[in-house]
Order: sequence, then C-alpha cells, then structure tokens
Amino acid sequence: MSLDFWLKYEEDGHKIEVFWINITHNLNKMADKAGIYKALWQPNENGYEKAGEIIKILENGLKLLKNNPEYFKKFNASNGWGLYEHFIPFVEEVLNACKEYPNSLITVSK
Repeated sequence: MSLDFWLKYEEDGHKIEVFWINITHNLNKMADKAGIYKALWQPNENGYEKAGEIIKILENGLKLLKNNPEYFKKFNASNGWGLYEHFIPFVEEVLNACKEYPNSLITVSK
C-alpha cells in the first residue's frame, strides 16, 4: 500500500495536476510521530483543502524529523520499504511543492 499525493488546480471544470508524489504507507507511524500524518495522509478529512494550509505543519514536522534522526529511525519499516532516509526527501518535496503552489487543491489516494 502507498500514499499518492497530488496538488491540482481546477480550471473550467478540469483539474490540472501540478505535482504528484508517491510513498509507501509503511511510513505512516513516522509521519504521525512527526505530527504530519493528518496533513499528508488525511488532509481533506482534517480540513486542509489547499497546499498553503499545510506548509507550517510540514515545516514543523520536517524540523522534528531532522533534529531527531535516531528517534525517528525507530519507526523504519523492518522490511526496508519505508525508511527515514526516504521520508526526509519526500517531505521536503511536498513542502517545496506546497510553497510553489499554495493555492492548489490537495488530493490523496491511499
């Protein structure tokens, strides 16, 4: 299982994708401990519609992740599919895309 995360704009009834990324669901516990699970895995259920609304959450979570690598590595998937080393660049990419397209709509599929 995995998470697909999109940023899209809606124009004339059509959705235009400006960003897409995918990562294993095995990182959900790490995301939860960093305080970014709801913003990434369940944004719409938690009232986050636009990318700009999760920027601060992602910044705070990324700071926690980077400042406490040994703690967060405890949540690495034992099968190797979902590691701290993969999650940091994922969060950075999502954060950068949210900053670039703050008014885009968030869509996820899990």
